[in-house]
Amino acid sequence: METEKKDILRGGQFLVKETNCEDVFTPEDFSEEQQMMRDSVIEFNDRKIIANRERFENKDYAFTEECMREAGEMGFLSVAVPEEYGGMGMGFVSTMLVCDYISSGTGSFSTAFGAHTGIGTMPITLYGTEEQKQKYVPKLASGEWFGAYCLTEPGAGSDANSGKTTAKLSDDGKHYLINGQKMWISNAGFCNMFIVFARIEDDKYITGFIVENNPENGITLGEEEHKLGIRASSTRQVFFNDTKVPVENMLSERGNGFKIAMNALNVGRIKLAAACLDSQRRITTTGVQYANERKQFKTPISEFGAIKSKIAEMATNAYVGESASYRAAKNIEDRIAIRLAEGNSHQEAELKGVEEYAIECSILKVAVSEDVQNCADEGIQIFGGMGFSEDTPMEAAWRDARIARIYEGTNEINRMLSVGMLVKKAMKGHVDLLGPAMAVKDELMGIPSFDIPDYSELFTEEKDMIAKLKKVFLMVAGAAVQKYGQDLEEHQQLMMAASNILIEIYMAESAILRTEKNAKRFGEDKQKEQIAMAKLYLFNAVETVKKNGMEGIISFSEGDEQKMMLMGLKRFTKYTNFPNVVDLRNTIAEKVKAENKYCF
Repeated sequence: METEKKDILRGGQFLVKETNCEDVFTPEDFSEEQQMMRDSVIEFNDRKIIANRERFENKDYAFTEECMREAGEMGFLSVAVPEEYGGMGMGFVSTMLVCDYISSGTGSFSTAFGAHTGIGTMPITLYGTEEQKQKYVPKLASGEWFGAYCLTEPGAGSDANSGKTTAKLSDDGKHYLINGQKMWISNAGFCNMFIVFARIEDDKYITGFIVENNPENGITLGEEEHKLGIRASSTRQVFFNDTKVPVENMLSERGNGFKIAMNALNVGRIKLAAACLDSQRRITTTGVQYANERKQFKTPISEFGAIKSKIAEMATNAYVGESASYRAAKNIEDRIAIRLAEGNSHQEAELKGVEEYAIECSILKVAVSEDVQNCADEGIQIFGGMGFSEDTPMEAAWRDARIARIYEGTNEINRMLSVGMLVKKAMKGHVDLLGPAMAVKDELMGIPSFDIPDYSELFTEEKDMIAKLKKVFLMVAGAAVQKYGQDLEEHQQLMMAASNILIEIYMAESAILRTEKNAKRFGEDKQKEQIAMAKLYLFNAVETVKKNGMEGIISFSEGDEQKMMLMGLKRFTKYTNFPNVVDLRNTIAEKVKAENKYCF
């Protein structure tokens, strides 16, 4: 396998090691099988989901369930499930692909699909015993049964381990009796099985259980929640009153629940990013089609610079999110393959493969969920007054997008996680941050070079810029870690600023590497608009890095140290040749206008 020969970057190492464009996977690398899978998912989404948009908006929960059954019949629920449990056993990239293209019709179906295939099924495939997997996974893979995931409680949201639900061993030692209340449970109204997290005695950590949904076993459901968006996603409270669960239905071992919850969320995060991609493509397409038709002052509004700017930024963010999501997905797939080749079990390989890239999963969750919200917001703006009306699809897209920044861990939690996990990896010696951070410090003490580099080759200046942005992160985060050590986690605003820098580096670099790879194989002339998108995104990223870098530096340093770091920030965010931003936007917008759709 060529995977083994290639030195794959470990999670977080993108910050301190250079990646060659040949080593990143891009959507242009999809195999024939993956393209066929994508086409059949698009067909299903167009025919079943998008054609029935109003039913979802009118809270037709039964229709959501019907669509899930059909998705099961078509095999879409079983892509990630190993073949021995009735699944297709496809790789991680294919799992992302299905999630990407099936999620753009409505957030209601997208949520039902994600909750079932991700946090509803996956904990059993990754942590279940052989008996548990044989018993439950084939039913879940086929859509005969649906799964739900009961973690959140009225008092336990982001602090997931603080739940009050209890599990008490029965006197005969054959059952656990579960008591408690869970809320915001997606698919609760039609699921056959819950993954429930409860605490045994005074254990420090919660424990996971597989609980069949039987109303005669002390399980009652609250009313359907009335929500801002995802209206036909069944969301209810679930109450357990002396619910008997056989001891053999404990998932993994006692006290392992928190770990299961966190690892399930890692996979959930990158798939949530995937679930926001096609929505951006579709919103951009809907927006440009309206802008090409709508005339004001006797001119299609797509001719106006203000609208072109919106179309260009929407398309750019979609392209960049896609570039970064599939780059990380392939890294995970390769890491899983290496572990399988080393003799790990499927469970171990998959768990460790995803865990390795938990930083990237958090980065993607934050970036892409925020981009889809902005995209829908600009979509409404392009439609003007009509965008605010339920007669056009934009307002529903905007409402549905809003939840993405909250579930699978809020974006605030994920921002802090990305930096916190990176610092932990550095302390364990998995990513050498200290060496490069010291090198940046030395560089700031030294005399800067005044040579003007040769930037004639494509992306040489942009890649140089990315290398400098990495230095900003190392400078700011390095100084913060030095100052606060393990207490850095108490300084949340600093961690948020550092995280914003980290996110922009990963996203901008991913877009540049994808475009460079494609320019080399298809020719620069064929990638003109993609080159413009990579450059435009980088320009915006530099501005974000400047702002957050300055906020961090002036908030934790003073005197000479502050002066030196501010000087460094200026040096590391300085272009030799500024891009013409308006030209870049016009290049992108003209292409999207001419094609009358998102076309990259």
